[in-house]
Amino acid sequence: MIVLLPPSESKTGRRRGRPVDPDALSFPELAETRRRVAVALRQVSLSPEAPALLGVSPNLLDDIARNLVLDSAPATPAAEVYTGVLYDALDLAGLDPGARRRAARRLLVVSALYGAVRPTDRIAPYRLAMGVSLPGLGPLATLWRPVLADALPAAAGSGVVVDCRSAAYAAAWPAPRSLAQRWVQVRVPGASHFAKHTRGLVARRLCLEPSAPRSVPDVAAVLGRSFAVVLHEPAGAGRPWVLDVAAPPR
Repeated sequence: MIVLLPPSESKTGRRRGRPVDPDALSFPELAETRRRVAVALRQVSLSPEAPALLGVSPNLLDDIARNLVLDSAPATPAAEVYTGVLYDALDLAGLDPGARRRAARRLLVVSALYGAVRPTDRIAPYRLAMGVSLPGLGPLATLWRPVLADALPAAAGSGVVVDCRSAAYAAAWPAPRSLAQRWVQVRVPGASHFAKHTRGLVARRLCLEPSAPRSVPDVAAVLGRSFAVVLHEPAGAGRPWVLDVAAPPR
């Protein structure tokens, strides 16, 4: 089983340490696209128009400045870099050792800069969203789609894919027909903040499970112990399952 997560807008880094080693990251076949995105991102971040081009507030110049030192900033485990509502609910640091090992195997973060990383991959904090179109590269979801389609199915293996991503990141690797019968999209009703929190809790619950669920109905059964769930069968051939998840009332 793999659980697909979006990154967070907010990110943290370390003050000291060695820089990112591109050769040490998971999915080395993504290296060339990672390099192209980093080069284009640096050029954009040098521009006075960087906030508009990156779709962020002009008050976030310090965040944009991080894009200029991606090759020298101290590398930090992705589990620490990504913060915010979803990752606070996931609380990787609070997992017991066994669950942390399962999280390292089961969780994949789809990233506009790195393509996909595991929690233990050491990356640099950056400011870039999948919905951005970089000069010379175009829309990032379109750029990453064929690259991730080649690289990530092997990570899924014969297991279930639990998709907890937001729409922009889901567009970078939509469910392929070959995986549709064991792919489930987690759908959470309500405001964005609440949905992020619930998705973080879902990912945490799946890391706590000692044995990986072997089918989409098994995923629904595991999550049904902690959440109110409704499983919808695929709407047609080649379409994934959909799982509506809501935290039960307190």
